[in-house]
Amino acid sequence: MATTTGGTTAVERDTLRRERIFGEIQRRGALVVLILVVAVSALVFDTFLTAGNVENILLHASFVGLISVGMTFVIITGGIDLSVGSLVALGGVLAALTVGTAWPLALIVPTLVCGIIGLVNGLLIAKAKLPFFIVTLAGLLGYRGLALVLSGAVTIPISGAPEFVWFGQGEILGLDVPVVIMLVAFAIGALVLNRTRYGEAVFAVGGSEEAARLSGVKVDRVKIIAYTVSGALAGFAGALVAAWLSAGQPLVGQAWELYAIASVVLGGTLLTGGAGTMLGSLAGVLLFYTIQNVINQVGTLTSYTQQMVTGAFLIVVVAAQTYLTHKRTY
Repeated sequence: MATTTGGTTAVERDTLRRERIFGEIQRRGALVVLILVVAVSALVFDTFLTAGNVENILLHASFVGLISVGMTFVIITGGIDLSVGSLVALGGVLAALTVGTAWPLALIVPTLVCGIIGLVNGLLIAKAKLPFFIVTLAGLLGYRGLALVLSGAVTIPISGAPEFVWFGQGEILGLDVPVVIMLVAFAIGALVLNRTRYGEAVFAVGGSEEAARLSGVKVDRVKIIAYTVSGALAGFAGALVAAWLSAGQPLVGQAWELYAIASVVLGGTLLTGGAGTMLGSLAGVLLFYTIQNVINQVGTLTSYTQQMVTGAFLIVVVAAQTYLTHKRTY
């Protein structure tokens, strides 16, 4: 017979200890792997830790990192937003079209319009009960088409707006502005997720919609807000990309929705919903782009081989997450 201490059996204590251990591995795994990859790469490649290369990794990670903040909320609720890559393109085109009127509009209009689009996505999913996969997949195709129509399927150059371009090419304390914005977005996202009632509701909805509803959580509202935030951040990221490139490009952001999903999953957020952290998503996006950079450092791999290596790595990570979740449960 199992002994008890303070009403808890030895078996229960072992179960709780195992859940904590595997839970920490799941949440912090991406950060640990990131540190190991950086350490090994620094020893193998002389140019890896140079200021230029680190800046390159952070800058490219910042745009997908920004949309990964919104994606984290969506995935924790148990959904996925496949439209964000196309919204990045739409946001960039809108920025290029409005910057000539008044440069602040190039930041406001893309964020507002794509936020409204995210709101519509959320309403269709939460209120009309349409599958999130179908709604956002339709958005992936439709919003890219809208960007092409608005731009005439050509790149729209941006000139004479140095204040706007600064948001893509300027620096703050030695860091590129998009990197600083990404870090601020993750900090705010972490605060909302961990310190607000809305954050609690996000986890509750992802854990069990029915239980959350019975507990008084407004499930539909939680989902609508998550998709609205996801759309707004994608549009804002598109404006930053346009500022960085000094142009609105309707074909930019292709497959970025997959990069964002992969980064969030790498960071320990479960695709089934109910678990995840902003720190994990940040580590995930940095790990994703660090691996891409390391593959490029090798130099002997073709672009197709690079995609195969990246895909294989993601499969390993998802398999590891599934294993850890199983071990926590049983």
